[in-house]
Amino acid sequence: MPTRNAEAEWKGNLAEGSGRLKVGSRAFDAPYSFKSRFEEGQSATNPEELIGAAHAGCFTMALTAQLSRARLTPTRIHTVAKVKLEKVGEAFSITEIELETEAEIPGIDDATFQKYALDAKQNCPVSKALAGTEIHLSAKLL
Repeated sequence: MPTRNAEAEWKGNLAEGSGRLKVGSRAFDAPYSFKSRFEEGQSATNPEELIGAAHAGCFTMALTAQLSRARLTPTRIHTVAKVKLEKVGEAFSITEIELETEAEIPGIDDATFQKYALDAKQNCPVSKALAGTEIHLSAKLL
């Protein structure tokens, strides 16, 4: 299995400096800053946003794998990950991730869908990597 790479570069002090985050495949290269991490409405990214994208993508693929094993093909699965960064004591911590998924899947009942969604949440590699973080799931079959 391949090892994936990403990199970060920072210039300047914390409050006024800025940097770039890049992935090895060159599919993503974007600025980030103190303001983009701690203030709303900034046009740059932040580490929590990228963790959310990775988690939403991983969960959605894991759910699709569950469905594929059951010979079910989703029409569409859309997942949003909300990553909560909070000050805990003197340091910041990612304290919670909310996964919200909606799916259109012909030929499945809600109970079976919920079972597959929960299994995907528990077993996708990103969920496992974030095991120290509280992860909630809201799964809705359309």
